[in-house]
Parts: sequence; C-alpha cells; structure tokens
Amino acid sequence: MTTTPEVITESRDPATTDQQQLPSATLGADTKGSVEQITLALFIGVPFLALLAAIPFAWGWGMSWLDLGLMTGMYFLGCHGITVGFHRHFTHGSFKAKRPLRIALAIAGSMAVEGPIVRWVADHRRHHKFSDAEGDPHSPWRYGETVPALLKGLFWAHMGWMFDEEQTPQHKYAPDLIKDPAIRAVSKQFVLWTTVSLLLPPLVGGLVTMSWWGAFTAFFWGSLVRVALLHHVTWSINSICHAVGKRPFKSRDKSGNVWWLAVLSCGESWHNLHHADPTSARHGVLRWQLDSSARLIRWFEQLGWATDVRWPSEDRIASRRKEGVAEAA
Repeated sequence: MTTTPEVITESRDPATTDQQQLPSATLGADTKGSVEQITLALFIGVPFLALLAAIPFAWGWGMSWLDLGLMTGMYFLGCHGITVGFHRHFTHGSFKAKRPLRIALAIAGSMAVEGPIVRWVADHRRHHKFSDAEGDPHSPWRYGETVPALLKGLFWAHMGWMFDEEQTPQHKYAPDLIKDPAIRAVSKQFVLWTTVSLLLPPLVGGLVTMSWWGAFTAFFWGSLVRVALLHHVTWSINSICHAVGKRPFKSRDKSGNVWWLAVLSCGESWHNLHHADPTSARHGVLRWQLDSSARLIRWFEQLGWATDVRWPSEDRIASRRKEGVAEAA
C-alpha cells in the first residue's frame, strides 16, 4: 500500500524532466478556462438555489421520510468520502488502506461533487504548505485584517478561489496519485461519479414510490439540497475555521476549532489540532469533541481494511498544546 506524503515541499518547476515523465493527467488542467468556470458556476449555483428553496418547498409540499433518508445517507457518504478519503488518507497519509477500500474512498469522495480527486488533493497539500500565508490558495486573510478586507477574504476562501484561472500544479503537489492508475482513472471519471451521485436518489425515490413526483422530490432533497449543504459545510472549513474558533494547540496559522460545525463536517471543524498535527487520523482529540471520521477509520482498522493508523498519543497531543490552555478548551 502507498502512503501519501503530508505535503509536497519540492520547489522544482512542474515542467521539469521528472514531472514530464509522469502520466498525463487527470480531469482538469493547471489552468481553468471559461467553459470550466461556467460549468463550476452551474454546479455551485443550481444546488444553492435549491437550498434557498428548501424551506418554502418543505412548507408547501412537505418532505417525506424517504427524502430525508436519501438526503442524509448521500450526505454522509460524500462527507466521509471527503474527510476520510480525500483528506485524511490521500492528502495526509493518516492511514494505509487496502486496495478495495482505497478505490472505494476515492469514488465516495468524488460523489461529493467537489472536484476530481487529484485536483482536490493538490489544492489541499498546497494549502498546508502555505497556510494563511502567500501561496495559500484559499486563506481568508488574503486581503488583510481589517473588517472590509476580512469580509472580502472570507468570500474568497469560501468559494471565490475556485474561479481563479491559475490552478495548483497537480504534477508537483500530487505526483503519487497521478502515478496510481486506479486513482488516476477515478479522477478522470469525475463526471461519471457526479452523474451517479445526482441520479441515484431520484432513481431510488422513483422506484420506491413508483411515481415521477417521488423521483422529483428525491432529486430535490437527495441530490440538489444535499450537494449544496455539503459544499458549503466543506467550504466553511476553509473560510470560517481559519477566521474564528478556539486555538488550544500551537500552529503557524489562524486555524480554529468551530464546535457547531463538528457533526455536519464529520469532525473536520476541529481544525486547530489538524493544522498542529496534520497527519493525525483523529482531529477531535479533546473531551466531547465528536469526530465521526475518526470513528469510521477505527472501524476500518478493526476490520483489517486500514493499517498503520496514525492515532495521536497523549504525549503527542500534550506537546502541541499551548501553555496554560485547559483540556476543555
């Protein structure tokens, strides 16, 4: 099994000989053209409009238990695909995964509709290399620390950065994934897995209710609203968790813990510990800090599907704690 490095720190230009020898790539180049930007705007805008319409829609027509179940199940499938798969396994190498699990996590993360896996990982490794400093692709402190600058920076960190024409060089920041044929294939198949993700709820809803209306409501809640909610929760880790929150651990950036995002983010909002110890398989290390991603990794380990899990020891946690900060921080 291959453990991905925590962060690629090479300063070589991506056009060097070694990188040119890597297979040519995955879906999405290192620059983002107008067609891709328009497509991105649609994938962000349409689910967001559905999210805005969710309350009046529920008031007028209601939400069935089937719709709720499909929305919840698809939400946490994609969320854990991102947190356990894209983030803790592929980006930081927090554990090794048996081949079937590794591929399943890549597919589950792709179904969150947050972009091809290689691009996602490359962006996040670059974020850690330059966290809240020049070179960070999505720091909310990009424009300064005044209130107007921070408001502008929060929008940039939340979603504006995705429309930047210049993208993170994938060959530089994720060469290990490009070299993996299966992961490279999943990355190229992003449109396929997006289609599966969006069509699965209406297929189930239509077959269970045997009606087009059941298919439509399942698509509205299980596809559109679910994708919009997951997008904005994930993006909030980039924006909100780098602007506010408690910081009981030593890190070189402004990452903070935001408790009210913990359940919806599957444990990712315990962001201060993550930046203090990026390869840790558990982010919620203090008392009462819920981290469903860590629990899922523990189950994978118990089943023998995950090995070499980097669980944080008490000494490791203590070494990263700020002096004078109590455990309940």
